[in-house]
Amino acid sequence: MVAATSETGNARRQATISLPSERETVITRVFDAPRDLVFEAMTNPEHVKRWYGLRRNTLTVCEIDLRPGGAWRFVQTSPDGQETAFSGIYREVDPPSRLVSTEEYEAMPGTGYLVTVTFEEQSGTTTVTSHLLYKSQEHRDGHLQSGMEWGLNETYQRLDELLATLA
Repeated sequence: MVAATSETGNARRQATISLPSERETVITRVFDAPRDLVFEAMTNPEHVKRWYGLRRNTLTVCEIDLRPGGAWRFVQTSPDGQETAFSGIYREVDPPSRLVSTEEYEAMPGTGYLVTVTFEEQSGTTTVTSHLLYKSQEHRDGHLQSGMEWGLNETYQRLDELLATLA
């Protein structure tokens, strides 16, 4: 288990990454906001544009067709013009408690995985759990070694900042 930490105001939050099997990654993170707001911030393109990805990059494409069978696509552009694209198809949309979709890093076709995200609220905070199921251990390990933990930590810190402005 790995913990990635971030600071938001006086609150300290951790994204916890666990590996329950050779093809799975589970990421858990608590946000200081009700689940309706967290779900909205994670699924509305106007909000996603403000927090998704690394600070140094710009989210130049943010397409979300939030329905079963609908596609999503995000493209981040770095200061030197390099693009990084991720896309997938929604399989299940159950606001504000659950999302199931595929996700693929477009530069590596065929390495996509299934993502199941649940949103659980307790006392005004929301626990977001992302369960990633890969085609192989090699794909999972490659994703983990890509800097995912660091990028995830920075991205969730940016989401914390947005949620504070929306609350």
